[in-house]
Amino acid sequence: MLPAALRRWLRRPKRSDPRLLSQFFFADERVTRVVAEINGLDAELDPQQYLVLLNQLHLSQAHLLAILERIMEECIPTQRHSRDYLVKFPEELLVDNLGNHMLFAAECLLAGTFLEVEEADGAQLRPQARNLLCSLELVRTVLREQSLSQPGSYPEPVRAVLVQFDRLFAEFELSYVSSLVAVKSPEEIYRQQEIIVLFCETVERALRLGYLTQEMIDGYEPLLMFTIPRLAIISGLLIYPEGPLSLEQSPEQMSRVFSPFYNLLKKIRDLLRVLSEEELCLLERSLCTAESEDPCGPATPPAWGAAVPRADPPAPWGLLEVPCAAPPPPTCMAWPGPPGAVDNMGTDWQWGPQPPGNSPGLDATPGACCSELRSRYSSTKDMLHTLFVCISGVADQLQTNFASDLRSILKTVFKIVASQAEPSEEPGASQEEDGDPCAADAPRVADCPLCSSPAEAAGLQRAGTHRLPEWVPDSTCSQCSACRSPFTLLRRRHHCRSCGKIFCARCSPHTAALPHYGQPKPVRVCTHCYAAHLSPTPRRAQSQ
Repeated sequence: MLPAALRRWLRRPKRSDPRLLSQFFFADERVTRVVAEINGLDAELDPQQYLVLLNQLHLSQAHLLAILERIMEECIPTQRHSRDYLVKFPEELLVDNLGNHMLFAAECLLAGTFLEVEEADGAQLRPQARNLLCSLELVRTVLREQSLSQPGSYPEPVRAVLVQFDRLFAEFELSYVSSLVAVKSPEEIYRQQEIIVLFCETVERALRLGYLTQEMIDGYEPLLMFTIPRLAIISGLLIYPEGPLSLEQSPEQMSRVFSPFYNLLKKIRDLLRVLSEEELCLLERSLCTAESEDPCGPATPPAWGAAVPRADPPAPWGLLEVPCAAPPPPTCMAWPGPPGAVDNMGTDWQWGPQPPGNSPGLDATPGACCSELRSRYSSTKDMLHTLFVCISGVADQLQTNFASDLRSILKTVFKIVASQAEPSEEPGASQEEDGDPCAADAPRVADCPLCSSPAEAAGLQRAGTHRLPEWVPDSTCSQCSACRSPFTLLRRRHHCRSCGKIFCARCSPHTAALPHYGQPKPVRVCTHCYAAHLSPTPRRAQSQ
């Protein structure tokens, strides 16, 4: 009978074994070895080596968790605990190594050295942290034994411990993050989805009226980060008054993104209702520009803030509250129209004074209220300038105070309104005609030789074309062509065999055959070329 240690050594998997349990064995062995080195080191005598080992521990743990995640996806794909709660987390927390942070926090909580949570929250989280770490140790033991016996199968005991660990990890993750930051409630998530719908409707309306172009949206112009929220404020107050910007509800019922501006939005809405069709168009076009242009000025308009014939002009927000003693006769247009009236200029709805009972939210007749609001300003230009400043101020404050929420909203909006390439009907169809459905998700690369010349890109993909791309010299490139991360000793340079540019490993993780370059075997290509310039046939080469 052979000793147990010898039997384990004989059953030890090979490092070249591609099976996940074999990879887990060596990843777990690496973690154990680094922990042993840390335990045998005196941190006070050699603090530099301690930091090096600590960094190695974090990297090895992250690698172990990545393999464990792949094992659970392969072993218990239908029994995974729901991760729907991730939508409640702030976007900046959703990083690749979030799981490693969770385990590190659990270890610190169990050791009593974690200071980021309140004492009461720490007392509640400590039992969960203990159960999670015990479950992880059990998973490591079971998987290690399974990798030494039958690394190609997952018996029921293995599945059971994986399901338990997945559940405990999800529960601790939600509880721990909820104790650190304010996670969104289901009601707030629903309100944010309503804002996404409003923004999408705003973009569709701006496209119809010519304020925006599809090229601007497909090109993800930075100006749209400001333009879309500005136009959405007008749409939410006038075109869709029953939507997420409805002022008939209390501030507590609104989304937290717009609730701080509740009173100001009311004043903006009252002013918007007195605008004529031409004035509203001028205001919206001015909100679409990068500069603060005067929407009512001449061909060479003066700068905003130029002197107006008034002795003591109030501040922009104050203009909305200036009392009026003697309003002139009603000569302006009221805005009591139904939602969407501004989009249907040729329908039965007409701009102009309306019957007294049709103006929601106004106590007096529409003409009198309209005249009263207009009389508070020296000119139409002054009134439009006030609206421009107030609407821009609210939209710009969203960028500052709710940057994470607004970034998440706009990211979803762009996914919806951006042009979607239609999948090719025939496998051999050229990308010029049918397009590649993955091209829309491909990261843009500056000065891509294939993007700059579509004809050249199509020609390179025809069979028999072997003109290799010119490689960018290493000495002329100090950062990744896609993510712009600087190259270091650890972040190495990698040439894309399709376009010849230099990328980091994260931006060039794919391999594909390039028969048009005389490369029948899979070679490294960047994510951009893989998604935008390679047909499905070379892509399938990497899986064969």
